[in-house]
Amino acid sequence: MKKVLIQAQSHLELDGIQGFFIRKVTKFGNSAKVDCPKEYLGRTVYLVIV
Repeated sequence: MKKVLIQAQSHLELDGIQGFFIRKVTKFGNSAKVDCPKEYLGRTVYLVIV
């Protein structure tokens, strides 16, 4: 898998979002998944829908 560099920030502004989810990164499940490096398993993430 291609390594994606993460840019650490404490503030984010977006216009025109339709919504967002707050979820934990899990290995398996019955919902839709987003590509994410396995080093982030168990972490809480925000998925923003634009």
